[in-house]
This record gives sequence, C-alpha cells and structure tokens, in this order.
Amino acid sequence: MRIRLIYPKWPKLEHQTEFHLPPHGPVVFAATVPEEHDLRFTDEHLEPIDFEEDVDLVCISMMLTCQSPRGWEIGDRFRDRGVPVIFGGIGTMLHADQTQEHADSVFLGEAEGRFSQVLEDLQKGQMKARYDYLDNPAPVETVETARRDILKRNLYNYRGVQMVDLVHASRGCRFNCYPCCVRYLGGRKFRPRPIDEVVAEIESIPNNRLFLVDNSLAQNKQWELDLFKALEPLQRSIISHPIEDDDEVLEAAAKAGAWYIYQAVFDTSDYIRNRIQRYRDHGIAVEGTILLGLDEHDEDYIKRLMDFLLEVKLDLAEFTILTPFPHTRSFDDMDKQGRITTKDWTKYTCGQTVFKPAKMSPEKLEEMYHWAWDTFYKEESHALRMGRLLKRVMRKEEKLGIKDRFKSVETYQRFGRPA
Repeated sequence: MRIRLIYPKWPKLEHQTEFHLPPHGPVVFAATVPEEHDLRFTDEHLEPIDFEEDVDLVCISMMLTCQSPRGWEIGDRFRDRGVPVIFGGIGTMLHADQTQEHADSVFLGEAEGRFSQVLEDLQKGQMKARYDYLDNPAPVETVETARRDILKRNLYNYRGVQMVDLVHASRGCRFNCYPCCVRYLGGRKFRPRPIDEVVAEIESIPNNRLFLVDNSLAQNKQWELDLFKALEPLQRSIISHPIEDDDEVLEAAAKAGAWYIYQAVFDTSDYIRNRIQRYRDHGIAVEGTILLGLDEHDEDYIKRLMDFLLEVKLDLAEFTILTPFPHTRSFDDMDKQGRITTKDWTKYTCGQTVFKPAKMSPEKLEEMYHWAWDTFYKEESHALRMGRLLKRVMRKEEKLGIKDRFKSVETYQRFGRPA
C-alpha cells in the first residue's frame, strides 16, 4: 500500500527566529506502520504537498490547535479526489469531532500495536470512522525506535547547522498544570520507557544533538539518575524540559551532556532564581518559558517580571500569551466563565489573545506581550543569542573530542532506522 504521511504547516511566533526541527509525532507514528507498506513523508513547512499524487491512503499528523485548520484543508482536497484520509496526533485528539468532518477516519490515542489493524480494515473496505484508544494507552514497552529514515534530513538545518533530533524517554505526566492538556492526552501516570530501549534508540541516531521532549524529566529521581548515567557513555549534547532540582541529578545530567534547559518562569521568587542559578552552576544554559495573561497578571506585574528576567540573566526567553486549549483546566474554567472570545483555532498560536484577561484588556495583554519580547531582546536579538549558544555547545563538543556523527544525508537515511 502506498501511504503519504503529511505534517501541515502552521504560523510561527513573529518574534522567534524561524527554524524547523525534525517533527517527533510523525516519526514515532511511522514506526507503527508495517514495513511492507511504502510510507513517504512530507513536512509542509519545508516542501510543497503533491495533491495529485497517486496514493492509497493519506495520513495527516497534527500536533497543534493552530495547525488543525490547515490539516482539515489538506484532508478535504485529498478526499475530493476520492483518496482515503485518516488523521492522528495531539491536534486530532484535541479536536476529534471537528476533525472527523474532514476525514474518513480519526485515530485517537497511541498507535503502537494498533495501526496495522487500521490498514487491514482499509484493505477490506471496512475502515472505521473512529479508532479511539484515549483511555487505553499502549504498553510503553511496545514503543519502538522512531522511523527517522522518512525524513529528508538535509532540510532540517539552521544556517548550515543540523537541527536537534527529538526523542522521548517517557510518556504521561504526574503533574496537572493549568494550561496543559497532557492529563487528557497521556494521562496523569508517569510511564517511563525501558532505559535500555531509550539508549538503543539514541545510539541509532547519528546526530550529536538531541532534544528529550518528555513533558518534564523531574518525575522520579531514581529513574532520572539511571537514565542520565546510561546516557553518559554516548557523549551526546542534550536539550530537555525541567530536570530535578537535586545536586546528584544535576551532576549526572551534566555528565550525560545536558547543556540547555527549558524552564518555566512563573514568578519572581527565590525558588526560581535559585533554580536558574543551579542549572548554571552545572554548565547548563536556561531558556525561560514565560506565560503572560494569568489572572494575577496586570501591566505592573509583567514589568516586575521583566526586571526579574533581566536580573537573573536568562540565556534566552520565550514569551507566550496564555491560550486556553481544549481539554485543559484553563479552557474548562474560562469556557464556564464565558471568557473565551473566539474559537477560531487559527488564532490559537500563543501570540494572540483569545480570552478576556482578569486585570487588563485583551489589547493591553497583546501590547505587553510584544513589549516583553522587544525589551528582553533590546540589546541582543533572539537570533544572536541562539547563535552564541550553538557556538558554545560546538566548542564544548570540540574540547571533549566529540566527532560529528552526522556525516551525510545518506548516512542518516541508512542509520535512521534500526536494522
């Protein structure tokens, strides 16, 4: 069967330096497709979609809410030609009913051990309108090494520097953060993959630089220690979301190659100040992720927060506007309160105000959002700061004698999938 897997484009935040990482959802899904099928991939950010292609099935992988309307357009165009279309991914799960209007089928939940049945149903002319496994996660032991061989690796670079590969060492999250939908998508239970399987997957990736995309690594101290100790011999440069605020864990992370952390900065407390400094003490750069528009935020609060950010000297900062995505606590609260002003999903970019803030007007919140970006990057642009960090990790790799494992596109295609 000829299958085209498509990742729709979406609008980037205007203040960010635009670059494109190899997407994670599609390559993880691709590992669930039996090898006898001819699977090919298009990332619409980087190449056009061939709407006239002769294929037996189109799979559309959606991650973001603001990506979904474009995905629906793509689905409609293929279905107009009579090509069967199935949707999956986070965006599909968040907008299942609306997505179903543009699909022959929607797949909800984790595909491991399950997608072969979808293909069998299609070949029999019996594909179901909905495959719903949201309440029945796949055993985490069944997660296979992602199919990175489907990527056109030469397209994923920033000014000639190869972008990081995305890997996940766990699923689920025991936290229940206000703006986050992981409780709905992956459940409140932390589900770590077997560490030897994570190591084997990373060993198969001929790229020095990796991004562990787990929602938070700070879920279980012993697991974190075991993971970082197992990764240390691989000599990779690792980006991740928060790591446990513990000296033993931070030291193990640094030895394993952790050099860059995304850390939510949600207030101006000494806790946050010390957290940032402790990362730095272990040689780990910090990009603060700053959410604007919480109910306690007014103009003065945001200005005080900016003073704090400049004082602690974050390496980078990413500002977003609180966006009440479906199936989050923020959406549930604001929907009940009648504070959501639009459900035009193209505006759910985290750069526009789609609700009524508690202590300022929507217009003022957007003004403060742009002010925050401009103020933080007044002396040095986002691109300049990011470039400096890239040079820093390259110097570190050179000092440690780490050779670039990515030798050519052909090498990547050959080793991107385990034998």
